[in-house]
Amino acid sequence: QVQLVESGGGLVQAGGSLTLSCAASGLTFVTYTMAWFRQAPGKERDLVAAIRWSGGSTFYADSVKGRFTISRDNAKYTVYLRMRNLAPEDTAVYYCAADERRRWPPALPRTGYDYWGQGTQVTVSS
Repeated sequence: QVQLVESGGGLVQAGGSLTLSCAASGLTFVTYTMAWFRQAPGKERDLVAAIRWSGGSTFYADSVKGRFTISRDNAKYTVYLRMRNLAPEDTAVYYCAADERRRWPPALPRTGYDYWGQGTQVTVSS
């Protein structure tokens, strides 16, 4: 059974930093494209960042370029999202997702991902 478990969310002031983690189990982690999505109240779930199976290629949404960094540790079956210079508009539930088809460039819609975590809340106060 595949499980993705996010952690690291919380409340932070604008300008602050957080690092999210997603621990995977039940899958051959090294073969999956991994991604982070986020969903704010009343909005769509959008792709924030993605990383290729090898870790050699990354993708970022324009809104987070230069502020967020995605990385993975294939030995630990974990993907990370380092978020810096956070702004109130970054407030959302952040979800980890896995694409077993290893597509690259990464799939943009949520339907392109096979497995999801339960989400972790990130709240940025102004």
